[in-house]
This record gives sequence, C-alpha cells and structure tokens, in this order.
Amino acid sequence: MKPSAEAARLMDLANRYGARNYAPLPVVLERGEGVYVYDTEGREYIDFLSSYSALSHGHRHPRIVAAAQAQLEKITLTSRAFHNAEMGPFLHELCEYAGMSMALPMNTGAEAVETAIKAARKWAYAVKGVPRHEADIIVCADNFHGRTVTIISFSTENLYRDDFGPFTPGFTIIPYGDADALEAAITPNTAAFMVEPLQGEAGVAVPPAGFLERAQELCAKNDVLFVLDEVQTGLGRTGRRFCYQHEDVHPDLVIVGKALGGGIYPVSAVVGKMEILSLFRPGEHGSTFGGNPLGAAVARESLRVLEEEQLASRSAELGEYLMARLRAIQSPYIKEVRGKGLLIGLVLQPDAGGARRFCVALMEQGLLCKETHEDVIRFAPPLVISREQLDWALERVEKVITTI
Repeated sequence: MKPSAEAARLMDLANRYGARNYAPLPVVLERGEGVYVYDTEGREYIDFLSSYSALSHGHRHPRIVAAAQAQLEKITLTSRAFHNAEMGPFLHELCEYAGMSMALPMNTGAEAVETAIKAARKWAYAVKGVPRHEADIIVCADNFHGRTVTIISFSTENLYRDDFGPFTPGFTIIPYGDADALEAAITPNTAAFMVEPLQGEAGVAVPPAGFLERAQELCAKNDVLFVLDEVQTGLGRTGRRFCYQHEDVHPDLVIVGKALGGGIYPVSAVVGKMEILSLFRPGEHGSTFGGNPLGAAVARESLRVLEEEQLASRSAELGEYLMARLRAIQSPYIKEVRGKGLLIGLVLQPDAGGARRFCVALMEQGLLCKETHEDVIRFAPPLVISREQLDWALERVEKVITTI
C-alpha cells in the first residue's frame, strides 16, 4: 500500500525535522474513536497496540474527554507550590483502587520508576540502616523500566545502552523468573527488588507460576522492599486490576502510568505504604506537572471507567478467547502464544523472517500491531474491544500468518 502524496509529505516532515529514535510503520493517523483509528486518507484500522496499554479505554473515551474538557474550563496547572482541588481526591481514589495508603504523583512511567528508586534508597538509609550511598536494587534481565540514564544503567538491551554511558551504579541484575538467583543476590545492602510481573517489552514474557509469591517471601525475610512496575501491565490490562494479583502477593510499592491517563494526558504515580513514601521531605523530590489538576481530573475519570465498565473482567474474558483462537491457527511460522488478559505475544519461529513484515502486512489489512524484539508480534487492543471486533481482527491475523 503506497502512501498518498499527503501522507508522504507528513512523514517526510517528521523524518526531516525529528530525531530518528523511532521507526514507525508507514501510516499517518489523523483521528481515533474507540478501537478505531483513521489515516489521512480516511482509511479505517483497528488499533491492536493501544499505545503500549496507554489507550486501554480506547481512543477519546467520551467520559474521559468530557472530564478533561470540564477541567480545561477551570484550571489546568498550579505546580506543587499550591494545593489544587483535584489532586487530593485523585490520590485518595488511586490509593483506594490500589489498596495502598499513600501515593506520589508524576507524569511519565520513567519518572515514576525514578521516584520508586529514590524512595527505596531513602528507605534503605533511613529505616534499614544501609550505609549511605551503598544501597543496591535487584532487577531482572530483559527488563524495560524506561529510558533515563539511571534506568538504562540496569537494562540488558545493548541498543538502549551502548552509546549512553557512563552508567549509574547500585543495581544487580538476575535472570527473570529465577527466585533462586534472587535469593543468592540479596545482601545486607539490598534495598529493593524491582520487577515487572509480566515483561511486555521483552516479548510478553510470563514468569513461572509462583515466582512473585516466592520473591515476596524472600523480600520479607531479608527486609527488602518488593516493588512492582505495573506501568504497562496494570489497570486491567492482564485481566485483574494489577497483574501481580494473579498471585497472592502484596507489594510495598507499585508503579503505575500509561492507562492512568486514559489515553488523554500523561499521568503516573508510585503508590504504596505510608511508612515508605512518607519519608520524603519537602524539596527532596518533585515535578512541576506532577499531580496537576488536569491530569488528576483525567485520571480520576479513568479509574471510574475502569471499574464501572468492568474493563479488567472484559480483558480476562476476551484475552482468554483471543489466545485460544490464536493457538488454533495452523501456521509453521508460529512458535508460541503467551500472555495474560489482552496483553499477548505471538512468538514466531526463527525462519519466519521477523515480525515486522507481518506487521506491515496486517497494517495493509486494516490492523495495527507492533513487532517486539524482532520475532514477537504484540497484540494489546483497547479493553473496550468487542468479541465481534476481535473476530474481524483474527480473520486478518490468520490470513496474513498463513499466506505471506
């Protein structure tokens, strides 16, 4: 499908004036509604990526748009130099939703991860008694927690690291899903174990059953904080409010973002135990936009929609259906289908020629997906998608995966 002259012009402008830190598919989107997006020629597509789960509510959910518009008529930004009328209710409702006692609002997922790192280190010095500036945080190989220099310091992806050192010390990396390795890595200076309950950017990698429960036991036994990064997996995406709830665990800190902003506005937070987050003193940490009234109003409505439209249970039901249908496809290219809820990875065989060519072919069929780590196609549609819309998408997936 050759781009139109207008689409080619817009892509050329982006390529000419924008840094080349992304390699998007050759489509220019202009409008979105629900699960659908439309390019500059008016062609309709189903969004099967949801901006990496940030669009769990779909594009321009009318309730969330209305909440944003109403707040735009009042006040949008105050900074944390003053209170605003939306932030307190937002933090209260977020803590109630998460079953936690305190939250610290930020904007992006990476900012929230950095906040959790600072909170864990401060707790290690103030409470655990780790010698100052010697705290260590354990993380997992193949993680994706963001793009800041500190966060890529504990990435194992060379592409994220090679040209961006020197790196921040204070992190130990273990294999994902390996509780024995976690036990061996813990020292008296270990402040926290930070982990994704399902690794989305690693190709929708699911840890062994019981891994999180064992990890929590080891953390509790050794006075180590158990920190879960739910930026992509939280807020209904995997069929529960939070992905960790597929096991019987209770983290000390949870990092949330993406869907918290309802696909309208960037909102993130660290939510957790008061005895950890209350250690921050005025001036030690902050954000000009964190907790701003526009973001808080949007996030409050996003949480209400998640609950009132039962999006987590929809994700569980439709995700099970989608995975079963994908596993039934007869194709020599398919190696494995894995995931939870509506976060699914279609893993391809090494001789399939890579995932991108399939994503391009699916785009031409009206379905927008994204390759992950070259050989995985990630399927993460908005949680508002219907079974009929899934069936339409599955027809295209089966056609492409069995014919090209």
